[in-house]
Amino acid sequence: MSAASVLTIIIIFSTAAAAKHQPFERIYAFGDSFTDTGNVGPGGGGFFGHVSSPPYGSTYFHRPTNRYSDGRLVIDFVAQSLSLPLLPPYRRRGAKNNGGVNFAVGGATAINHAFFVKNNLTLDNTPVSIQTQLQWFDESLRSQGCDGNTATAACAAAVEDALFWVGEIGVNDYAYTLGSEVSGKTIRRLSIATVTNFLEGLLKRGAKKMVVQGLPPAGCLTLAMYLSPDDDRDELGCIETVNNQARVHNSVYRSKLDGLRARYPKATIVYLDYWSAYRAVVRSPGKYRMKEKFKACCGSGDPPYNFNVFATCGSPGASAAAACPDPSRYVNWDGVHLTEGMYRVLADLFVNGSFSTPRFATLLA
Repeated sequence: MSAASVLTIIIIFSTAAAAKHQPFERIYAFGDSFTDTGNVGPGGGGFFGHVSSPPYGSTYFHRPTNRYSDGRLVIDFVAQSLSLPLLPPYRRRGAKNNGGVNFAVGGATAINHAFFVKNNLTLDNTPVSIQTQLQWFDESLRSQGCDGNTATAACAAAVEDALFWVGEIGVNDYAYTLGSEVSGKTIRRLSIATVTNFLEGLLKRGAKKMVVQGLPPAGCLTLAMYLSPDDDRDELGCIETVNNQARVHNSVYRSKLDGLRARYPKATIVYLDYWSAYRAVVRSPGKYRMKEKFKACCGSGDPPYNFNVFATCGSPGASAAAACPDPSRYVNWDGVHLTEGMYRVLADLFVNGSFSTPRFATLLA
């Protein structure tokens, strides 16, 4: 037998073995617009209500898919890297969940919607919180024959070999208090407590492999820079007060994750450092083939941001022709959400880089 024939046999055998030992059969995803693959619906939410209009989705899907980007999100790249299908949004009627389900919703909060109504915080017009998504998850389990008893075969089949992906959640909570008397400390305390209870709920339901994202440096988003005074800047040129808020939030959040790890030693909980990964790109954009750190690719408005809160991406005031010719060189897509190019970079930093604790590879063991 020739060396070439031996090599061919080895490759075929190795490929078959890899398929047999695929680490995950499905992904369950939760979060907000940074993770939502279509639950937000045609109307979108808030100022970004044109997610169903071009040029959203123009890069990869060549049509709007109700993702807040020109293409794929981090969760899409992760699913593809694990040889799983792109996750269908839970709200899509008839969506099959063989490879998992996405419960994330654009505009969602960590704190229950009733809190924002009670405090007359009208910017929150999305009555979906992380607890709502947990209820949807329970409904999904029941549709698979799982009645909540984790000892049953149906429940074990639903969560066994599943990756639980909890995207960032909490940025909206802070944003919705803009101009109100509700303090950032109150939002931090309530949102972290709510999300910690949510994570424990997943663990009690049998989750064994979990990924949890921290908050990004929201002070580097175009919208934050558009609204903030020029004298509120950090060493990267981002909004210092907003980024400090996210940094403190993440520090407290990580301590809560340590507590969950201690109480559930059989589970693996990986923290993704969104704050540091994003800032690494802003600090050295050329290293990641990026050119524009702060300017929105799609929108309208004067330099340097190409952003107008009353004529956002996809709206009649910002036509499809307003999108930049090469989104892959831009960090920001529409003023708040990111380009497929940036999501690709972040996915690589999370999965293959050093911005996860413990390393993402521990989930694949």
